[in-house]
Amino acid sequence: MHATQLRITLSIMIVIFVVTAPLPITARQNAAANEPDSSMALKGGEDGTALKSLTVEGEDRVRIEFERPPLVLDLDPSRAPGLDWDSTWEILGRTDIDFLAPLIAKSAYVPSPYMPRPWLDRFQIGDVVRFRPSLKDVARWRLEIVNSRSETVAFFEGKGNPPDEIGWDGRSPDGNPTPPGLTYSYVLEAYDRAGNKRNFVGKGFELPPYRLETEGGLVLVFSGSDLSTSVKQRHAKKPAPTIMILEAASRINQVRKKDHIIRIEATARSYDEAANLASIVAQSLTPLLIGDPGQIQQITEVEPAAPARGTVKIVVSR
Repeated sequence: MHATQLRITLSIMIVIFVVTAPLPITARQNAAANEPDSSMALKGGEDGTALKSLTVEGEDRVRIEFERPPLVLDLDPSRAPGLDWDSTWEILGRTDIDFLAPLIAKSAYVPSPYMPRPWLDRFQIGDVVRFRPSLKDVARWRLEIVNSRSETVAFFEGKGNPPDEIGWDGRSPDGNPTPPGLTYSYVLEAYDRAGNKRNFVGKGFELPPYRLETEGGLVLVFSGSDLSTSVKQRHAKKPAPTIMILEAASRINQVRKKDHIIRIEATARSYDEAANLASIVAQSLTPLLIGDPGQIQQITEVEPAAPARGTVKIVVSR
C-alpha cells in the first residue's frame, strides 16, 4: 500500500492463523497479492472523503465536526423552587438575628469614645477675667491690660465712675483670642474733674483655658502646659487622653457637622516645638471625634514671645 493512503477499518475481522509449512518467499508474495483487501483506503483531496461529521483531508490531517443543538432552558427564575424574591431584611429576619443585644452588652463594659462629657468645664466661657475697681468722683477712666512686654492687648474706657465690675472675655480689640500661658497685668487710669490723673497698677494674672462662640465657629484656647500628664501616663504605651482633650472632643462633637473643618493652630518659640504640639493634640483628638479624620488640619506658628510650652487654638469652622 502506498504511503499516501490511509486505511479505515470498517468491520472487525476474526483472523484464524493456521500453522502450515512455510512457503517460499516468492510464493508468499504472490499469495498476498491475490488476497482480497478487507480495508478501504480514502485518498485526501478526492471526492467521497466526507463521511457525515468526519472529513479526511490527508494522511496527517483529520477534521471532525460535531453538531451540537442549542441549549434552551425554559426556566422562570421568579417561579423556580427555592428562589424567593424578597428584601435582604426579610431574608435576615427569618433567622431571628438580634442585632441590638450584642451592642447593648458591649456598651456595659466598653464605653463609646464619642460619649459626651457635660460635667467637664475647664474651658470657661464669657468673662474669664473680672476687674472690680472701687473709685468715686471720677470724670473719666481707662483700664489697659498689658502683657509681659508692656504691650496693650485689651482696654476699656468710659466717663464718670467706672462700673463695679469689668469683665474681659480674653479677646483683643481686633477680636482674636489672647493666648493663655503668659503673665498679664492691668493699669487703671482715672481723671477727676480738675484733670488730675491717678494710676492704679494691678497684680499679674494668667488666662485660664476658655472658649469663644464666634461667627466663624467654635474656638477653644488653652496652653501647652494644660496637656501635662503624670509620669506614669507619660511612659505608658498608649497614654490616656487628658481632661483637656476629653472636654475639647466632647464640645467639638456637639457642634461639628460633616462639612466642618477643624483647625489645630499651635504656637511655640520654635517650629519643632509648634509642630510637635500640634501633632500631639491631633493624635489625641482623632479617635475621639465623630466624622472624617481628613477634616483635621494642623497649623504651626513661630512666636519668640510665646509661652514656654506653647499655646493651642482649635477652631471648628461653620
